[in-house]
Amino acid sequence: MLYERWQKITRDRRNEVALRDLASGRCWTFAQLERAAETPAPGRPEMICPQGHSPEFIFAVLRAWRSHAVVCPLEPHEPPPSVPPPPPPCCHLKITSATTGAPRTIAFTGEQLAADADNIVATMGLRPDWPNLGAISLAHSYGFSNLVLPLLLHGIPLFLAPSPLPEVLRGAAPDQPDLTLAGVPALWRAWHEARAIPHNVRLAISAGAPLPLALEQAVFEAHGLKIHNFYGSSECGGIAYDATTVPRTDDACVGRPMQNVDLALEPDGALVVRSSAVGETYWPKPSDTLGRGRFQTSDLAELQAGTVYLRGRAGDQINVAGRKVSPAAIEQVLREHEAVAECLVFGVPSGNADRADIIVACVAAKRHSPAGELKQFLLRKLPGWQVPREWWFVNSLDANTRGKVSRAEWRGEFLKMRAQGNTKS
Repeated sequence: MLYERWQKITRDRRNEVALRDLASGRCWTFAQLERAAETPAPGRPEMICPQGHSPEFIFAVLRAWRSHAVVCPLEPHEPPPSVPPPPPPCCHLKITSATTGAPRTIAFTGEQLAADADNIVATMGLRPDWPNLGAISLAHSYGFSNLVLPLLLHGIPLFLAPSPLPEVLRGAAPDQPDLTLAGVPALWRAWHEARAIPHNVRLAISAGAPLPLALEQAVFEAHGLKIHNFYGSSECGGIAYDATTVPRTDDACVGRPMQNVDLALEPDGALVVRSSAVGETYWPKPSDTLGRGRFQTSDLAELQAGTVYLRGRAGDQINVAGRKVSPAAIEQVLREHEAVAECLVFGVPSGNADRADIIVACVAAKRHSPAGELKQFLLRKLPGWQVPREWWFVNSLDANTRGKVSRAEWRGEFLKMRAQGNTKS
């Protein structure tokens, strides 16, 4: 099904530029990409794992589609998953970002992948005359759905940047009148601070982590460019999108539901997604939270007048003496302090049965800012019991190999340090 859709694209747009590799200067028309896919994969494997950030990634996807192999995109140096290929009609495996625990694999049919691409193109208004400037990972669910699938299923050209570094992005495709640029908040911050956002970017998209209001406003004031917040999940693709033309006023807002996506709330506030883009199953161990067009997320949300507001994750809630708080609520306030570049809040066992958890704030600061200053800032805005008791200052909050900042991994690192007696309040 996917390869047949690709063949229709090549028939309609044979001699138009499909792919440009900005590192080498080479480009391929749709017809030339089709010929590249005709080279068979060695050994006729059941599963093909495209890797890296080069044209070869695209060639590998097309070869897999042509030979009916399962596609499982991987980051560079990431080993293939130790699971067998799922049975037909499944043809694609995604690996979750592991933000709250161990990664899982998710099986998709071709129809489900195509539905996600259709929803993204229709909701965001991706256009063939505004090529995607590819700076994010092609292997991650976000990059695959926003860059690879629009190219192969909708004919949206892709210009591959060799890296997301500001000095690379600054000079990317200056001859192209209009570009679409998808990034994550950390990249948007780096590009903005280095004054590297290309002047010809017409559509700006951010996903993968909360987009700080201050950053969104700063880019808008400096460039007149609205960054559109995009919220999705590996299990179901796009969920919501902020299509407004001016910066948001509430960073809990992630926009309105994507086209052809229906949202509802469980009694505990967990968001439920229904659409034809929802994955088939977790593979090889199914779960009743995913399947038959329905995905129950672990995100707590509110739906107000058709707009989605995220209120943290059910599994991340911190229990402080019987009272529960979402770490996202504390992070939202902490990011308002001008010294905070990024932050992550989590709970760890207190050692006191009456208290249950204590709150830890992990902070990457723009300048030296003592914990006392940040505590006083939070006390003016939050109840005292929600103010972190322990503070951990780091140079940066690094993402994991799937491009996510993992609360579970940072919590684990903090607990290791605490066991060694290396933490400070």
